[in-house]
Amino acid sequence: MNKNIGKILKESRISSGISVKEISDILVSKGYKASESTIYSWENENSQPTPGAFLVMCGTYGIKNVLNTFGYNGYNEDGSIQLNIKEIDIIEKYRFITEESPDGAVVVDTVLNREYAIAEKLKQAPAAIVELHNGSNEKGRLIDYYRSVSAGSGEVIFDDVYSERITLPDIPEYRRVAYAVKVDGRSMEPLYNDGDVLLIEPTCEVQIGEIGIFNVNGQAYVKKLGKDKLISLNKGYGDVPLTEDSLCMGRVVGKL
Repeated sequence: MNKNIGKILKESRISSGISVKEISDILVSKGYKASESTIYSWENENSQPTPGAFLVMCGTYGIKNVLNTFGYNGYNEDGSIQLNIKEIDIIEKYRFITEESPDGAVVVDTVLNREYAIAEKLKQAPAAIVELHNGSNEKGRLIDYYRSVSAGSGEVIFDDVYSERITLPDIPEYRRVAYAVKVDGRSMEPLYNDGDVLLIEPTCEVQIGEIGIFNVNGQAYVKKLGKDKLISLNKGYGDVPLTEDSLCMGRVVGKL
């Protein structure tokens, strides 16, 4: 990180037309201890602001590319990872949550682990970008298409061999979709019908009430997650009891 943090902050403050008192008032209003003398101390490089206060000042001064402005490249001279200001701020907030709200820390951990698992799977199976043949300049993503997942009595799938690849519109709603499966059965009617192609976001955990792809005793199902069972939407079909070895294989995002 650039050692001239104070100098750059001072120059940015002056060029943006903000006085020391004004930035002090802004920081105090956001809960930071930042008197005018404290601001001067930061600008004269006698001390440094906390990550949170630093980010507020950067935003107020209109510093858009914080990393480049302050000389961050991600690594120390010895090659070890160097935390940037935003990362340090996140760590400080996480420590505060852990100390003051342990239940909140559990929520943060759950979300972090879920997003990490999704990112890992998307990295392992990156989708190719292709042009859609619909007379437009739109782009599409090639994803693996498996046949099939059961909406009925259960069916073994995902033996590392996919049936084919299909093109998915490259739009934000489908950003996390990594593969597609064909529905075999009618237990999820009227939401999903026999033959529908479901778009799947890879994750090892879904919330109760969400619809996902599950593996129970080696059989794969598309069902709604209940407390201790997988629920069929079609009342003509029974539910599937969960076991200790049951696995979540993904969340259903929608259908083609």
